[in-house]
Amino acid sequence: MSSLLEIPPGVAHLWYVFHEEIQDPGLLAAYRDLMTPEEAERQARFYFPKGRHEHLVTRALVRTTLSRYAPVDPRDWRFVAGDKGRPEIAAPTGNARLRFNLSHTEGLIACLVTLDHEVGVDVEFVDRPSSTVDVADRFFSPHEVRELRAQPAERQRDRFFDYWTLKESYIKARGMGLSLPLDQFSFHLGSEGLAAETRPMRARDDIEISFDLQLVDDPESWQFALWSPSTRHRMAAGVRKGRGATPFKIELRQTVPLTGR
Repeated sequence: MSSLLEIPPGVAHLWYVFHEEIQDPGLLAAYRDLMTPEEAERQARFYFPKGRHEHLVTRALVRTTLSRYAPVDPRDWRFVAGDKGRPEIAAPTGNARLRFNLSHTEGLIACLVTLDHEVGVDVEFVDRPSSTVDVADRFFSPHEVRELRAQPAERQRDRFFDYWTLKESYIKARGMGLSLPLDQFSFHLGSEGLAAETRPMRARDDIEISFDLQLVDDPESWQFALWSPSTRHRMAAGVRKGRGATPFKIELRQTVPLTGR
């Protein structure tokens, strides 16, 4: 096994792959060889080939990514779903410090990894048809709805996906799913946001979060970042760094599993 990667304190690695670009039959066969029988059974239940392909690359990504940090064959990882469905490492034992989170959407899969800290990642396909303002009215906080509606019409869609991916990254880091009401916490982005056409890809990391009184959490404990990895995608990450801690460095790493990238 090649030398392992280390994650220094205060660092998280965000691995992402444009899975529709992976079509080599030999590589896809190698991915199938990594899955457990249960994972292969779940893959077979997807009706459309696109869903089967996304599931296959997702399983390959998380298994090979974790094996970059621990002397474990990618086939040997076993996972368990938490109370709200968040996957966590069940075996091999001895890897409890590794914390990870996964997200996938049409064309993009991401896996965020760090040590000891709660993390969440979300990726969204921004080209899908959706009634963004109507969804915001139903689910976002009053502050976010006001800020969204204050944007020029041509910018509202971008601002909607800024908010949506950030909110998903937070609830995934908490491991509580949609049991956390989306309107009880707010993100503060100022007037700029992050347009999907941003090039070269850059992080938006001057992001703040606030909580309603009924949602007990400390905004000073959290750090968030936002990217547009392509014109079709938005990606957000959240880390519970702890109050007063030095800001995390989130390093982006584009990959294709099992290719050395």
